[in-house]
Amino acid sequence: MQKLAKFYITILNAISSLKDLPPLFMRWVLAYGFYQTAKMKWSDINSVADWFASIGIAAPKFNAYLAAGTESVGVALLILGLATRFISIPLIITMIVAIKTVHWANGFDAGDNGFEIPLYYLIMLFALLANGPGRISIDYFIKKKAEE
Repeated sequence: MQKLAKFYITILNAISSLKDLPPLFMRWVLAYGFYQTAKMKWSDINSVADWFASIGIAAPKFNAYLAAGTESVGVALLILGLATRFISIPLIITMIVAIKTVHWANGFDAGDNGFEIPLYYLIMLFALLANGPGRISIDYFIKKKAEE
């Protein structure tokens, strides 16, 4: 029984050594996703503003620029792991607005333009907000340097 327990602990320790990878991968997946939507918005921001107006978003031009800007800044910060918790907040708000105004009426399934993918983004952003960007980030090195 003692050997089995030691083997079990060895396996757990090996698996635990991977704990810095999920936040890094979440940040990169989110950055890629927001890059695509930011790029689309900036390619024709006036059409986005018109579309925002058609679905009832207040101040559509301002909000088109705000969404595109937030997503663009989010891409850079998420890739670097810089100000991760701070950028997560406006990105969470962006996802809530997207779910409410665009995706909710289509149901859950991503294939039907439902809220499935934005919900996954929202959950990953919340995890980054609550737990931070992980040790493979500029935030980690700033914190480490500040604690010296």
